[in-house]
Amino acid sequence: MESLFGHMKDEIDFKSCFYVFEVKQAIREYMNHHNNERYQWSLKKMTLVQYRGHLLAV
Repeated sequence: MESLFGHMKDEIDFKSCFYVFEVKQAIREYMNHHNNERYQWSLKKMTLVQYRGHLLAV
């Protein structure tokens, strides 16, 4: 979790958000990116969703 929050703080430009709903939207978009598009070296270079599917298939 700490790694996730560290990456999120580095990759989201919170200063460009003026309203709370913009922050929530930026976090939702980042979570989608993190779960579905960002490959994890420690998970055999799969995304989190791909790795979960891989574990369930075994």
